[in-house]
Amino acid sequence: MNFGFAHQSLRPMTIPQMLLERARKAPSAPLFRCGEVRRDSTMVVEAAARTGGLLQKAGIQAGQSVALMSSNRTELMDFILGCAWIGAVAVPINTACRGEQLRHILSNAEPGLVVTESEFLPHLAALGQAPGRVKIWVLDEEGAQTHPEVKVEAVPEAAAPIEPLATGPAETAAILYTSGTTGVSKGVLCPQGQFYWWAANMSDQLGLRPDDVLYTCLPLFHTNALNAFMQAVLCGGEYVLGPKFSATRFWADASSAGATVTYLLGAMVGILDSRAPGPGDREHQIRLALSPATPSRLVEPFRERFGVQLLDGYGSTETNSVIGSTPQQWRAGYMGRVRPGFSIRVVDTDGVPVPNGQPGELLIRSDQPHAMATGYHHMPQATAKAWQDLWFHSGDRVVIDDDGWVRFVDRIKDVIRRRGENISSLEVEQVLRQHPAIQEAAVYAVDSELGEDEVMAALILREPVDFGELCQFCAPRLASFAIPRFFRTVDELPQTENGKVRKQVLKAAGRAAAQWDREVAQPRHTTAVGAH
Repeated sequence: MNFGFAHQSLRPMTIPQMLLERARKAPSAPLFRCGEVRRDSTMVVEAAARTGGLLQKAGIQAGQSVALMSSNRTELMDFILGCAWIGAVAVPINTACRGEQLRHILSNAEPGLVVTESEFLPHLAALGQAPGRVKIWVLDEEGAQTHPEVKVEAVPEAAAPIEPLATGPAETAAILYTSGTTGVSKGVLCPQGQFYWWAANMSDQLGLRPDDVLYTCLPLFHTNALNAFMQAVLCGGEYVLGPKFSATRFWADASSAGATVTYLLGAMVGILDSRAPGPGDREHQIRLALSPATPSRLVEPFRERFGVQLLDGYGSTETNSVIGSTPQQWRAGYMGRVRPGFSIRVVDTDGVPVPNGQPGELLIRSDQPHAMATGYHHMPQATAKAWQDLWFHSGDRVVIDDDGWVRFVDRIKDVIRRRGENISSLEVEQVLRQHPAIQEAAVYAVDSELGEDEVMAALILREPVDFGELCQFCAPRLASFAIPRFFRTVDELPQTENGKVRKQVLKAAGRAAAQWDREVAQPRHTTAVGAH
């Protein structure tokens, strides 16, 4: 297959050109692995070209959206790359989406085609007639039969490979929807060039090499998993797409993959650390894990136990690798320093820069062309608000030290205002986790009798705890106004598919769910492990 002519016409920093460059430099080098499927660089290019041909044959045009709702599998990657190949827009949807959230995403994205697995057909059927306006392809054979409520088709036979469309780095490659925990999900418009810069910036930050095997079990609807693939394309390494995260098999899966670098999010580090030590802790080749928002207390113990260095950093679906540390320069509890190609500000509520050492909202700009999202799909007001004054307003509170190191404080929406003071839920959580009886903690605001915020903590326990003693433990470690008033214990914390705690679910239960009120100082229920 010869793509020479089309390759010369492509502009730089697009996904098709990245794939073609990789195939030109190392045609037989392994690039992609998922389950039993193993592909070298040339085979990945051919799969993208054939899937692009399949989409084109189905009538999908440049700029048109294709909704993809599937677990991690080879075909999902093929459709993402096939969309990029013809200038169409991939819309990978969180597989946990249901009901009105799923309806909103499909309505907002306006896809010309939906590609899914049979297990998600009931959720499409529950939406009524809306999905029936577009063609639905089902990836697994058992779902190829017509669903009682939704007309579906099997994915057609593979088409002949086609030349890639000469698309530019500013054109949208994907729409990635936010979780929508505080409102409707926003579709982030990710241009072709953003994926190039993610790959270039992260490869530089992590020091990736051609002999690296990048393993992820994160879902492909998440920017982290998508960009890990682009990193492998650019650095010359191999990308292994694993099944959904499981603490019991993570190290075995990573070892089987031959992984040297991996990616951990949310509570994954804490979950792995909380498991009993075993022989598999060191039976792997991983030297490095990108793990944003890892509690500083876990960094050294994790390295001593598993032999893996954890690196923090800051990026979002809307931005890129903006702040980061490297294997040579890192500091526990800090995200790192601002990376080349970006500028940041830390401002107060009026948008005025604050002095070093004071918390404020993180604002971001980039001078790398097309390195950041271009806005939110069909949401001009949300776009204007987020990118006001031509700075992206992250919604995150951070602190910059005098030496340029940046520390995350909290999401602005998670800041608790009590007795005229701002309280970082993250800082309270970090103190609670230091107690030997506490395995995990989530701290959030609930309403008080006075109409202001009160501090409440939901805890997963290792062993029974006396809440009064826990408050005494917090006293020398927290300001008095930051010590939680209300406590409850849970078996598990509600989480998104990406491992983020869904605090809105906890807030919805309110203080009525509390088992202990510090101001009353009388337990309402038992403090045993897992009590509700």
